[in-house]
Amino acid sequence: MKFTPWHLTWPVLLVAIAMLPASTHLSAQAGTELHAAAGTTPQTTAKPKAKPAKKLVKKKAKVPKGPPPTPAKVLFGAAKAPAPLAARAIGFYAKGCLAGAKAISVDGPTWQVMRLSRNRMWGHPSLIAQIERLSKDGKEHDGWPGLLVGDISQPRGGPMLTGHASHQIGLDADIWLTPMPDHRMSKREREDLSATSMLAEDRVSINPQVWTEAHARIILRAASYPQIERVLVHPAIKKALCENKSLPRTHLNKVRPYWGHHYHMHIRMACPKDSPGCTPQPVVGTEDSCGKEVDDWIARMKRIYAPRPPIPEPKIAVPKPKPKPKPEITLADLPAECRMVIGNTAPPGPSPFADVTKPDAAKPAGSKPDDDAENAEPAAPAMARKK
Repeated sequence: MKFTPWHLTWPVLLVAIAMLPASTHLSAQAGTELHAAAGTTPQTTAKPKAKPAKKLVKKKAKVPKGPPPTPAKVLFGAAKAPAPLAARAIGFYAKGCLAGAKAISVDGPTWQVMRLSRNRMWGHPSLIAQIERLSKDGKEHDGWPGLLVGDISQPRGGPMLTGHASHQIGLDADIWLTPMPDHRMSKREREDLSATSMLAEDRVSINPQVWTEAHARIILRAASYPQIERVLVHPAIKKALCENKSLPRTHLNKVRPYWGHHYHMHIRMACPKDSPGCTPQPVVGTEDSCGKEVDDWIARMKRIYAPRPPIPEPKIAVPKPKPKPKPEITLADLPAECRMVIGNTAPPGPSPFADVTKPDAAKPAGSKPDDDAENAEPAAPAMARKK
């Protein structure tokens, strides 16, 4: 048999194949030793770690916000008739309501009711009796021809849509300082007639052309009744009463100076015995307050109404931040009894007394502001008593 180079190749190939795994192992081992000697670590492919499963957290369902509560003034302003309950004043003069209200007659022998469209001729029966008595006594003893009765309260009391902060429990009444005319006024006249201011042009003293002795007597007559706790008047009127030496000074302590009352007096009755839920004010002191107190009021008002030079406008107008509006009083802010008072308001419709609406046209030039003007007076200082 003849040997060729091909026959020699086969053994070499077999030996190479047999040595192949060992060579691979040695090569890997040798590579490790070389890396160790060089101070390096061979890179190996790490298996990715399994991420922990996320915990399923249930989101709280958002509770939809409902509409804000209806302001109490809307609820009480919509009532056209009194609550059919026993008469009682509930809460405080500026935070309460009225049950079993009575309306004063639109026309009496010695009084007439103004601003019929407002439907604010309702009050606690005891207060209505005091107003009628005052009108009669004023005509018989004080030379006062009769009362023009302004705002008393709404049919169920409570906050008003416009105007007063007080007058909520049927124990407050505004009596104009304009004498009653000698004829029965029409409903239109009662809407259009403006009350007469007792102030001079300086706004801090009495106008002698309109102020009379009869004005002083009717104010002191109101203060003389034991049931009347306070009579609020403008500080200039209080000062005029203090300086009048011909009138008795017995009840001057009840006549209290307060902002805005320059065309009417505000009589306030004490809590009646049938109203245990009525919150009283502190009783006035025995001093006539004709000294430092009234002088401080006059000095304060002189500073407010003193003429000032015009302030030049800045070149760059800086907008002033708008103050946050005060939160509206809601039914939840009033005494709990008021929920029963307002629970069943009369069906929609005009008041039996308010069949006149105020004209849209502006009042004639030169007319004086009506009884909403008290709300335009400067804010009372911290030392002033709250109404």
